[in-house]
Amino acid sequence: MKYVLLLLLTIFAVDCHSQRLQLKNRAADALNGTEFSKSIRDSSLSLEEREKIIFNEIQSGNIPRFYRKLSVIRDTAIIKGELTTIKYYALPDFLAIGSDSDYFYCPMRPQLAQKLADLLDCSLPTRKISDRIYQTAAVKMMPQPIPPSKAMITVPVFERHTRMVQQQRDQSIRKYPLGSLVAGNKKDVVISNMIYNSKNHLRVAIYGWHKPDGKAIQALYNGHTTDHVDYSHGIRLIQNKLWLNGKKTTLRSILESETLHPLLSDEGVIGKAYYPVE
Repeated sequence: MKYVLLLLLTIFAVDCHSQRLQLKNRAADALNGTEFSKSIRDSSLSLEEREKIIFNEIQSGNIPRFYRKLSVIRDTAIIKGELTTIKYYALPDFLAIGSDSDYFYCPMRPQLAQKLADLLDCSLPTRKISDRIYQTAAVKMMPQPIPPSKAMITVPVFERHTRMVQQQRDQSIRKYPLGSLVAGNKKDVVISNMIYNSKNHLRVAIYGWHKPDGKAIQALYNGHTTDHVDYSHGIRLIQNKLWLNGKKTTLRSILESETLHPLLSDEGVIGKAYYPVE
């Protein structure tokens, strides 16, 4: 009986640990979202300089507290005639910088998103994972596009869309407090077999922005270079460690598997499930 109890406690402890983002605690004097967005608003900053600042801020632990507990996602598929289950963990919302009360959604190039994912032993989602997160989400938000213009890649428009999303989120905050799984507020930057186009040029692959009927506004698309970073792009990190029929494995091993990939991919095996990091 003691052995069984010890085993159950061990399993519980491992599962709890897997649900938390392994990142430094946020410093008491860290910038809030408004302060941070103002600090990168200077138009003289190059994209490279801006992204160095973003990386350093996140690496230092300046993300809201509620992001640190990951949300569980479950799915099933029939593999070789048998029902197969998978369980993995995702950020409860798209990545943001700041405090619980004042945070800023931070679009970025996929190379930086991958660098952060590597830092935190995570991955970016696939199209199938994006769909499954929307299906699972407690808070299904209404997409709020801003008319396209040259300004859509600028920080002031990032700030504007952050405010729009947060105003909508405030309407459900009593029923679904911070940390509830949220979707529908951004497009996903995804990993895909379309990361490289037909000429083998690197592209950012985007997908999602689901509507209430569950259909995505943005089909899987790779028409932009990776330097295109606009207000609609969201970064959702997925923990690399996951559970297949209750046994621990990794996201990448599932995506590379000829038999198991349908659990996480609807576009076949994804052999390069990552963006190159400079």
